[in-house]
Amino acid sequence: MNYVKANTLRQVSDLLIQEAGSANILAIGTDVLVQNRPRLVEPELVINIKFIEGMRTIEEEDGSYQIGAAVSGAELGKYPRVLGAWPGVVEGMELVGSTQIQGRATLAGNLCHCTGYNKIIRGIQMAAAELS
Repeated sequence: MNYVKANTLRQVSDLLIQEAGSANILAIGTDVLVQNRPRLVEPELVINIKFIEGMRTIEEEDGSYQIGAAVSGAELGKYPRVLGAWPGVVEGMELVGSTQIQGRATLAGNLCHCTGYNKIIRGIQMAAAELS
């Protein structure tokens, strides 16, 4: 397995295009680490996106929020404006796993891997949020 700490989204894109085998994106890694431990999944490439600019930030613009792919559920709950606008989304993240898991699990990762999906998607629907 090869590990790459990516610096840009362009680098991630290029690596994924070039990889002939399987690849995993690592934001914080609860799902990737759990799958790798018992060797359920053995990707040939793991790309860490956590250090790319914007991956660990929450930005507000005109009443909408852009949540970086590496923002943990615990971090999400610390933003009072997000909690006020999207209480169901924050509550859905709080229902996924223990406190320790919430410190690592991300909204993006849970949606991509359908982990706690039914708990989170209802909050997204209630907030009329758009995913992109």
